[in-house]
Amino acid sequence: MSTLGMGAPAPQPADASPHSFPDGGTWRTEIPSCEGPEALATVLKEATALHVPVHRISQGSGVWMLTDAEITEMVDRCAQHDIELCLFTGPRGTWDVGASTRTDSGGGGLRARGHDAVAGCVEDALRATELGVRCLLVADEGVLWVLHRLRAAGELPADTTLKVSALIGPVNPAAYSVYERLGADSLNVPSDLTLQQLTEIRRASAAPMDFYLEAPDDLGGYVRMYEAAELIRRGAPIYLKFGLSKAPGIYPYGAHLRSLTLDSARERVRRGRLALDMLARLGADGGMSPPGSRLPGELQRFPLPERN
Repeated sequence: MSTLGMGAPAPQPADASPHSFPDGGTWRTEIPSCEGPEALATVLKEATALHVPVHRISQGSGVWMLTDAEITEMVDRCAQHDIELCLFTGPRGTWDVGASTRTDSGGGGLRARGHDAVAGCVEDALRATELGVRCLLVADEGVLWVLHRLRAAGELPADTTLKVSALIGPVNPAAYSVYERLGADSLNVPSDLTLQQLTEIRRASAAPMDFYLEAPDDLGGYVRMYEAAELIRRGAPIYLKFGLSKAPGIYPYGAHLRSLTLDSARERVRRGRLALDMLARLGADGGMSPPGSRLPGELQRFPLPERN
C-alpha cells in the first residue's frame, strides 16, 4: 500500500506498553472453556499436533461442576505439560434464583448474591487449591478481595493467582487499577476496547491483561486476529485468548454437550495456530514468555485490614 501512497503512519513509541512479565516476555497464550479432563486431553493433543504453545488452560463452568477425581486428573495432566490450570469459583447471579439477571438491565450479572454465595466461592477455592489448582477465576469484586485476604493470611497457597472474568472485566484505567489492588493477578478486559483505551490502561497499571482475540458471541463475537501484534505492543503483559465466535454456550457443561465441547476445544487450538502464524508473518512473534511461565510479578495492592 505504501507504493500507492497509502502507507500506514509509523507506530508511536509512546503508545507501547513499558511493562512485561517477570520472565521478560510480553505475551502468553490461553485456551479458554476447557470444561473437564476429556476436553483438556483434546486440547493437549491438538496443541501438540499443531505446535501451539499453551501457558494457561481455563474452565468456565466452575469448580462445583467437577469431581475431586476430575480436578486431580486435570491438575496432573497440566503439570505434565507445564501448563497453568485455572478453574472458575462458585455460585453466580446468572444461575441464582434472583430474577434481576433476566431483565433487560442484567441486574448484578455474574456477581455472588449474598453471604452464602461468597462462602460458596470460598469453599470452591479451598477445595480446588487443596487438590493442586493454583489459579482461580472470579466474577465478583467482593469474592476477589476475600480470596486475596485468605491468600495473604496463608489460608490459600501463597502462589495462588486470581484471574478476573471477562464478564465483569474493567473498561477504564481507574477500574483496572482497583481490581489490581483488590488482588487480581490478571484481568480480562472486554474485546471491544480500542487500542487507545488499552494504552490508557497500561499507563495506570502493569497487571497482566487477558484478551480474547476472538470473543464468544455472548461477549460480542469480535474477531481481532489482525490486531494481535498491536495488542501485544500496547497491552503487554498480555494473555492472548483463543476464543470462538459462532459457537453455542456450554456453561454449565455436562455430557449432553460433549460433542460440541470437544469440537470447540479443537477449533480453539486451531484458531491459536492461525494467530501465531499471522504474528510470524508480521515478524511479531518474538517476546513470548517461556513455556511454564505463570506468575504475574510485583503488583499494587490495597493495605490489608487487621484480622478479627
